[in-house]
Amino acid sequence: MRHFEAVRSHVGSQHRLRQNDPYLVSFDLALPQGRHQGIYLAELEDEGGRRYLRISTPIGPLAGADPRRCLRFNWEQRTGFLAVTDLDGSPYLHLCENRPYEFLDAAELNRLIAELGALGDQLEQAIASEGDSF
Repeated sequence: MRHFEAVRSHVGSQHRLRQNDPYLVSFDLALPQGRHQGIYLAELEDEGGRRYLRISTPIGPLAGADPRRCLRFNWEQRTGFLAVTDLDGSPYLHLCENRPYEFLDAAELNRLIAELGALGDQLEQAIASEGDSF
């Protein structure tokens, strides 16, 4: 996969796309026990023109999140990091991973989607059950 259109084609052949914009697609990943996790794929470009695929999934509102716990999570993770984005105008934690296209193939993309989707769902459930956000 060397460009976003290849990613779109691959993901679109496996999932029903909810959002299908020029450099952003999203879909619901089916998980065990009838759960679903929203997955977002977007193209990013760095200052040098190198393009990356960002895979992300929302996990919970930022309000009440302990920044030390978020940073500790990022430090300990081998795949994925926490970031903040707006979701319907409110700050929201997302679990993200950025990968350069040149190291991305269909099997790796599928693995990342499955891994981030499952971990995102676990984090979302933990936030919901703790009562305090993350």
